[in-house]
This record gives sequence, C-alpha cells and structure tokens, in this order.
Amino acid sequence: MSEPTLPLWELVQTSHVVTRQFRELFATHGLTPTQFGVLACLRDGDDFTKAQLARAVMVTPQSMDPLIDSLLARGLVERDGPPGRGRPAGIRITEHGRSITQRASTDVAALNTATRIGIPEHQIPELVDHLKAIREALTSQRSRAPPIAR
Repeated sequence: MSEPTLPLWELVQTSHVVTRQFRELFATHGLTPTQFGVLACLRDGDDFTKAQLARAVMVTPQSMDPLIDSLLARGLVERDGPPGRGRPAGIRITEHGRSITQRASTDVAALNTATRIGIPEHQIPELVDHLKAIREALTSQRSRAPPIAR
C-alpha cells in the first residue's frame, strides 16, 4: 500500500526551512519577520489601526504594543500621538525605517527567485496562487468549521 499524499504536511515541512531562512535574512538587518511586515505595511503609506496591522502581519492585536515599542525605540517608526483603541495607530515609518526596509526587501526578492526556490520562473505565479488559495480556505474553514473529529 502506498503512502498517502499529504500536501499540508509537506507545506509544514517546507515552512520550517523557509522560516529559518527568513529569520536569518532579517537578522542581518536587525529585524524580525514581524517587524519587517509592519514596516513594509507602513512603507506603503496606509494608515492602519493596530488591529489592522496585526491582521496584516498575522499576529494577535495584544502583541502589537511591544512590537511597535521595539520599532519606536530603534527610530524605525514614529507615533503621531497617544495610541487609542479603534483609531488609526498614528504610526509612520521614518526615513531610517524606510532605508532598512528597502535593503531587506532587496534580500527578500533575492530569496524568492526561481533559481533559489528550485522551480521554473513560469511556475511561480501558479504556486503563489495555490498557496494563497490554501491559506484562504483554511482561514475560512477555521472560522466556521468544528474541529476535526478524532
């Protein structure tokens, strides 16, 4: 009897390797992956609430205060005033933050090249579409489906 094909388990195994590579990449810039995610969102000029930023970088809203504080302490972002629940976070990326994010983004792009990930260039858009579809389906199911029975 052959072993079943388990795409999500393969994805978990792959995610460990990818996560390690991204942690190492961002560490060279003095960032964590989550800090980079926040800076990348802010670099695009959007005015986020803390809850929106948390969703964008896939962390809990409660973890945003220490995360933002760490970016403020390093001069990577600045705050427009006191934080408030449900209001835009009033946080802007600084030129220093923009510079670090740009350098890190160049390395992120290099890590995502076809030769680096081992698949032909023309297959990357399809791979990305499949990964997004998996993430969206699992996110949607999690919010409305009961746990898997044992």
